[in-house]
Amino acid sequence: MLSAGRRAFSALARPTLRNATSPALARSPAALRRLLSALAILEQRDGKLNTGSLSAVSAARKLGGSVHGFIAGSNIKPVAAEAAKVDGLEKVIAVENGAYDKGLPENYAPLLVENIKKGGYTHVIAGNTAFGKNVMPRVAALLDSQQISDITAIQDDKTFVRPIYAGNAIATVESSDPIKVITVRGTAFPAAEIGSGTAAVEDGVDPKVDSPTEWVSEDLARSDRPDLATASKVVSGGRGLKSKEDFDRIMLPLADALGAAVGASRAAVDSGYADNSLQVGQTGKVVAPQLYMAVGISGAIQHLAGMKDSKVIAAINKDADAPIFQVADVGLVGDLFEKVPELTEKLNKA
Repeated sequence: MLSAGRRAFSALARPTLRNATSPALARSPAALRRLLSALAILEQRDGKLNTGSLSAVSAARKLGGSVHGFIAGSNIKPVAAEAAKVDGLEKVIAVENGAYDKGLPENYAPLLVENIKKGGYTHVIAGNTAFGKNVMPRVAALLDSQQISDITAIQDDKTFVRPIYAGNAIATVESSDPIKVITVRGTAFPAAEIGSGTAAVEDGVDPKVDSPTEWVSEDLARSDRPDLATASKVVSGGRGLKSKEDFDRIMLPLADALGAAVGASRAAVDSGYADNSLQVGQTGKVVAPQLYMAVGISGAIQHLAGMKDSKVIAAINKDADAPIFQVADVGLVGDLFEKVPELTEKLNKA
C-alpha cells in the first residue's frame, strides 16, 4: 500500500507565521559578521564527549562568526583535547571540576554565565537535549534574555526558525537581545565532525557556586543497539503490541535484523511495554532517521511530531484507516503478529 498523503501532510504542516524582513546572513556586512561570536555548549559523560551535542557547533558555524566550545567536568583535559579536533572550533573553554559532571543546573548555569560574560559572546547555543532543556532556561534568565528553543534553521544572526504546535506550524522569530540563548534540534543540524581541527584549549572561569541540589543516584537503561536519537534506522512499537512480552518478542528481533534502534509510542510507554527512554513523539525524542518503521502505531499527532521528518516511513497496522498511513511512504495492512515475524525471518535470510 503506497500513500500519497504524506506530501500533502508535509505541505500543510509548514505554514510560515511571519515573513522575515531581515537580510539573509550571506548578505550581512563582513564587519558585522566579524563581531559575531558563538559559544557552543558541549556535553560529556564519564569522561567521554557526547557527539550528539556537536550539532550545536554546526548551528554556530552557520552564523558566520567565530565559534568556541565549552565543556566542564572532572578529568576534563582529555575530553577537551578531543573537542579541540572538532572542525570549525577556534577555541575550547574547559573547566576542571567534578561538581559539574552531572550538569546540575543550579551550579552549571552560573558557571556558563560567568564564561559567557568573560568571552563577550553574542550567541550561546546548546542541543535541545535533556541537559539543554534543564540548563539553558536558567542561563537565559540570568542574562535577562528570552530563550529561543528547538530551532531548525538559521536565517541570519537574529532570525531563527522553530516548529510550534507539535510541528504543525513553523514560526520565524527575531530576537533583539544582545545575547541570544538558543537550543537546536539535533536532527536539523548534523553533528560537526571530529577531524583535523586544531582549536586551542583554554581554562575557563570557575565561580564555584554552592549548589542546593545534591546528585543522589541514577538508573540507566543500557543497550548494545544504536542510540535512538542518532540512529539511521528506527523501529517503533505501539499499543497494538498488547504487552511488554509481545513488544520484546516482536520488536527486538526486528531491530536486530535491521541493525536499528528501538522506539515506542507514548501509548506503549504508558502501558508499560517499553522504557520511557524509548518514547518517540512530542513529549519524547525527536528522530529523523533514514528509515522509520512504525508497528502497531495508529499515528496520533503527538507521535508524528517526533518522527515525520524521517526520510522513509514504513507502517504496519491492521487498521487500513489508521492516520499513520497518511504520512507513510510504504504501508502494510495486516496483523503485526504475523507480518513482523515473517519480515524478520526474510531479513535474517537476506
